Amino acid sequence: MVKEIERYGIPIVHMATITTISESVGANRIVPTIAIPYPVGNPNLPKEEEYRLRKKMVERALKALSTEITEATQF
Repeated sequence: MVKEIERYGIPIVHMATITTISESVGANRIVPTIAIPYPVGNPNLPKEEEYRLRKKMVERALKALSTEITEATQF
């Protein structure tokens, strides 16, 4: 599905803990995440630190969206 969406000119960022799966499904922009049960967060962190962590992950995904690539790239 990722390739089909990108074929229409819509960039996709695949955020995943197991990046090899992202590559196998054809994702071009891959952002590695934290852990399987909490891919974009860590409930063990204090609230403020978790907010910063999540913000950092979203900023990384936005950077990936705005970056021109020619092959699968991990950010």
